[in-house]
This record gives sequence, structure tokens and C-alpha cells, in this order.
Amino acid sequence: MTEHVVVVGAGLTGLVSAIRLRQAGIEVSLVTKGIGGFQLGQGTIDVLGYAPQPVTGPLLDALREFAEHNPYHPYAILGPDAVRAGVDYLRTLIPQLIAGDLNHNYFLPTPVGALRPTALPQPSMVEGECVSGKRMVLVGLRQLKDFWPELIAGNLARTDLPAGGRLDARHAWIDLPAREGEVDSSPLTYARALDDPAYRRRFVAELKRVVEPGETVGLPGVLGLTDRNAWLDIQEQLGQPVFEISTIPPSVPGMRLNDELTKIAKDARVNFILGSPVSGAVTSGERITALRTETAGRATEIPCDHVIFVPGGFESGAISVDSFLRVSEPALGLPVWKPDGPLVVEDPFAAQPLFGAGVRVDDQMRVLGVDDQPVYENLHAAGGILAGAFRWMEKSGEGIALASAIRSVDSILGVTNG
Repeated sequence: MTEHVVVVGAGLTGLVSAIRLRQAGIEVSLVTKGIGGFQLGQGTIDVLGYAPQPVTGPLLDALREFAEHNPYHPYAILGPDAVRAGVDYLRTLIPQLIAGDLNHNYFLPTPVGALRPTALPQPSMVEGECVSGKRMVLVGLRQLKDFWPELIAGNLARTDLPAGGRLDARHAWIDLPAREGEVDSSPLTYARALDDPAYRRRFVAELKRVVEPGETVGLPGVLGLTDRNAWLDIQEQLGQPVFEISTIPPSVPGMRLNDELTKIAKDARVNFILGSPVSGAVTSGERITALRTETAGRATEIPCDHVIFVPGGFESGAISVDSFLRVSEPALGLPVWKPDGPLVVEDPFAAQPLFGAGVRVDDQMRVLGVDDQPVYENLHAAGGILAGAFRWMEKSGEGIALASAIRSVDSILGVTNG
């Protein structure tokens, strides 16, 4: 039986991996240099939004076809069944924050009024699905500078929808400080205010002044932080459909996901080691026996039987590039795969090949070397560190994260149970 698994990284992949291991009875240490990137995202679960055209039909069918045409993509290794397993598992963990299924994407408004496909929004976002003929009013808060309803409504009104037709969208403002006398509040401040039922009643009273009958009401993504039913209370009091749009970071919906999964992990007695960047490994033959971390100004070794390496990608510093476009993985010195040809192209709207760089893995998520053999037999990688994906353009990040987390954990459990 495996005694100890070290998970490196505290994003979606890391937390899900750690929870699944603990539920199987495995001792887990989660090592991270900081909190995960939830607050930078939309708070939704993206599986495949573009392939490269917007995906409007069943997602797993689109994913299967996409993988056939992209042999270096993580989905070509994982396949649709792993994605379904990952989504199903997450749904068991946080059902209160997951809506939708894998039969279609929701096309939801962004903070600038574009359309963004996502597979599994939060329940508070579902009414924002953009369909022809829907009447929307985008309502801004005078004290919240990170939400521009006029911009959103104007862009939505002139956008041709994927299924045809257009929306009828307008904008409105309400004037209600999150805190008395405060004229410039953050989304987090408003979310905390809206956790309070008394403040919600005042909020709804202001909404009723500007909302017209038959309209679906779009609000900034601040409809409660800890109260998961704040949005539903607002909708019921208003008597009209309500939805929220994630703002620029910090993303309150993303923070909800982080808070829920972190609580589950802590309740499961995952050992969190925070503020500890990984700086190397102790090895014996073909195995890692311990990870070195930099903690409080000194090196510490954490013994392990397996490692799940999920530090993210470029955005978290897990992949580095210097001024000569030399790409590296700084924590463990793993070989980095990168596409052939130029890593940067002139077209600013093109997929920059550089962002496809990452580590390659086998079907057990073990990191491969230049000889296509595992670098270490007990080192697994998952999530944003994997090569071959352009997660932001594809809207595939959470699907890859969940599928590869499940595959990594089940690979370890298969070894230990075998």
C-alpha cells in the first residue's frame, strides 16, 4: 500500500487529486507556493469551447473528433471517458456549484459583452445563456468600477448568436454602496455584503426601480461568497430571472470553487504545506524518494512514494522562457516538449506556439523523457503543465485538469492495489 503521495499545486487539479487520494485512504501532502488560480478564472468548468469553431453540439463527440486531429493534445491521451469521469467526480464533490451537463455548451456573456462557451456554469449563471429573442438588462453598480453594463449590453445587442438571431439587451445603473460611504468597492466587498439577507433586500429594492417586466437581469459576479443561495434569494424577491457575470480578477465565482474544494480537502485531512516552492527531488534509481522545498528560508525534504505534479503552466511560473526563447521547467528540471518551428508568430490573434509547450506524459500520466520513457516511474503530471493544449483559446482547461487528475490518481491506486 502506498503510504504517502505528494501533490504539487493547489489549483483545481491539485485539490481534486488530493481529495480523491484521501478518500481512498492514502496519506497526502499538498505542497504549494501559493493559492491556486481560481480567482483568475471565470468560476466555470470549461471542457471544449472551440475546436476551432464554437462547439454547439454534444461535447464528448466534439472532443473525440478534436483529439483525432490533434495527436499531441492531452485529450488525445485521455479520451472522452476520462473527461466524463472527471466531471462526474467533481459533481459529487460540489453539486451546489455545478449546473449543466456535457450535452452542450452554454454561451454566456463576458465582462466586455462577448460570448464565452462553457460546459458547466455555476447555477447563478445559467439564466445568462444567450438565445435569440431573450430580453436582457445589464445592471451596474455605481461603486463597482470593474463592471461596465453599457459596454456589455451594446456588444451583446449587436452580436450574431451561434444558433442564429440576436438578443435584445439594454443597460441600467443602481446606486448602492457595499459599505456606508465607500465609493470604490471591490467585487469581494460586494459579495460579502450580499451574503447578508438585510443588504439583499435593499439591493432588490434598488433593482426593482430599473428592471422592466419580462427582462432577464444580468449582474456582476458578486452574488454572495459564502451564501450559496444568495443569487436565488435575489431572484425570488425580484420575481424575474437573474444571472451573474464574472468580473475581471478577483473572480468571486472562482473563489467559491476554491473555498469549497479547499474545505473538502482539509476536512479529509489533506496535509497542506503552504508557501513552499519545490526546488528539486531526491531520487533512487528510477524513483523519486523525496521532494525538496524551500520553506522559511531553508530546504526541506518531504519523503514520498508517488508524486502528482500539477503546478500549472506559464501563468503560474511552472514553465519558464528566457530572452532567447529557451523553454524550461524550473522546479524539477523536467524535459519540456515544444512545437516545431517558431515559438512566437506575428499574428496577435493566432495561437502562439510557445503556449503549447509543456511536459509529455504516457497514458498513466507519467512524465516522459526525450526517449519516450518515463523519467521516473512514480512521477505523474496533470493539468496546465501538460504539453499540446492552448487552454485559453480552446476553453479546455478544466476538462483537462479533471480528466488528468482522475487518471493520475487511479494510476497510483491501481499500482498500490495491484
